[in-house]
Amino acid sequence: MSSRPTIRDVAAAAGVSAATVDRVLNARSPVRESTARRVAEAAHRIGYHASALLDRRLLPDRPERRFGIVLRGEDQPFYAGLSDAIQQAVRDRDDLRGISRVEFVESTRPEVLAERLLAIGAGVDAVAATAVNHPAVGDAVRVLAGQGIATVALLSDFAQGERVSYIGLNHLKTGRVAAWMTSTAARRPGKVAVFVGGHRWHGHELRETGFRNWYREFRPDCSVLDTLVNLETRELTYEATLDLLARHPDVVGMHVAGGGMEGAIAALREARAPGEVALVINELVPESRAALADGYATLVIATPLQRLAEALVEQLVQAVSGDGGAVGQRFLDAVYHLPESV
Repeated sequence: MSSRPTIRDVAAAAGVSAATVDRVLNARSPVRESTARRVAEAAHRIGYHASALLDRRLLPDRPERRFGIVLRGEDQPFYAGLSDAIQQAVRDRDDLRGISRVEFVESTRPEVLAERLLAIGAGVDAVAATAVNHPAVGDAVRVLAGQGIATVALLSDFAQGERVSYIGLNHLKTGRVAAWMTSTAARRPGKVAVFVGGHRWHGHELRETGFRNWYREFRPDCSVLDTLVNLETRELTYEATLDLLARHPDVVGMHVAGGGMEGAIAALREARAPGEVALVINELVPESRAALADGYATLVIATPLQRLAEALVEQLVQAVSGDGGAVGQRFLDAVYHLPESV
């Protein structure tokens, strides 16, 4: 290295191209903040003469935006991964200085969720949440709207007419896919069951509707049993599945529309042979991956976390800007995992 470091030296120290360093120095085109900071740190480390200019490029000249995110239990791998993905998507925005505040809620009681929405909304510009569809939650969203704080429904819709948009899967379509798969895998008439977390989860209700409608339309020779509520807990799902199998030995298919699929997997491992009951569950986590590999799960319907996080942050940004870009509904394509794909 020469006595006076060059742009190429900074690029080598930062692990980027010389063109990227030039873009940061001269603000020729957008560069990710994380990349720009890496370039600035490298410039200081090797003593580059224009390091002060690089520092000025990182001054807070972009608008600051604060987002509040309310998710389900932190101990669930899916929501922990979603939290990480959202926070990374906020950090990756080049057009603003984003700050994300993520809170996890164990309870699904509407009044608890409403209180949490109001609390987190007090210090942010926009809110995204996974919540039940209940008047108490709708009232909280209405209060936030009156304060100029937009709310985006995440994964399961709520407060229609009050929230600015919903982003997640098309649950009606997903329920029909689950029905087709259980029917195809079972290959014989019989009884099929569907679990929902609760009747206030809008996404679960839509999945149940899609599931039942498909069987009504294409497999009238099969019987869809009364819907089982598992409160999205593995313990209740485990006990309910064992009881279901004992009362209905001819069950050939099951769909767990929400959480708690670990309990269904454990019960099937205990009471049935692999593949004897076609099981459709959600999200590719260690338990569901193992169930696919062992033949106890037929299909895992997964949410694309990175795409969801990036699209959510874009919706929040548009909601804050008020430019009309936020849409009423944004459906993402699910990712389908089969035993031979893991």
